[in-house]
Amino acid sequence: MNRREALPAGPPISEMEARFRFGENWWNFLTTLADSKVEHATTSLRHLLEVDTLEGKSFLDIGCGSGLFSLAAMRLGADRVYSFDYDSMSVQCAMQLKRQFFPEASGWTIESGDALSKDYLVCLGTFDVVYSWGVLHHTGDMWKALELAAIPVVRPGGKLSIAIYNDMGLRSLFWFEVKKLYNRLPSFLHVPYTLLFVPWFEVPLIVKNIITRRMPWDHWVNYFQGRGRGMSRWHDITDWVGGFPFEVARPEAIFEFYKSRGFRLDRLTTAKKDGNNEFVFTAL
Repeated sequence: MNRREALPAGPPISEMEARFRFGENWWNFLTTLADSKVEHATTSLRHLLEVDTLEGKSFLDIGCGSGLFSLAAMRLGADRVYSFDYDSMSVQCAMQLKRQFFPEASGWTIESGDALSKDYLVCLGTFDVVYSWGVLHHTGDMWKALELAAIPVVRPGGKLSIAIYNDMGLRSLFWFEVKKLYNRLPSFLHVPYTLLFVPWFEVPLIVKNIITRRMPWDHWVNYFQGRGRGMSRWHDITDWVGGFPFEVARPEAIFEFYKSRGFRLDRLTTAKKDGNNEFVFTAL
């Protein structure tokens, strides 16, 4: 089976009948934001890019979401950070973080933008690092978005860092239907519907914690303290259950896609099951 055809590719997001309110979820996430989460997000970005600093570098955040990783780039000393998102509330989230942490920073630009607009991407110019984590598979046309994400990369030596949902075959088709239904439900049913799937995520982790002699809720503590990428457990689950449009790809498909476009794979972290495969490419 051609994995590009495994899930139905949706129409452009402007035509979607049902689309997850990513910005609303991110706005709620910001109410949980603590310094520890910002620090862990910064550390995770440093490890992902394998750098100690972004001083002297420019950073483009495609689909900035909460703005947390644009903030991380600023904390790593990037000279120029450009953040954009299709969702207006996500733009407001990033602006809130800028007001809170870097109110006088002239080098941090935040605006509404479309990852599926070639004209828009071309007008942005070029960047040393282009970052889009867990975004392009939600655009409604993932392969076009992947193509356009390469436009702002400085050649040679520019970095392109993306994360794309892993293709799990029938399992991914199941989640496609789950997500589509979430977005067709009235909003007052979103939380109860999400709670139906909490055991899917929680039971395996609770069992693992008990086997390894940790507290059953240890993974929630880690999220609360901002470990990992500095995210929130509940908001991540909500994003997973409701995140639509939804497309997936096998790691080798992404590798071949960018290899044919003059990129070298520097780093790959694969998801064990559901979740994102992380890639860092360098333009040759």
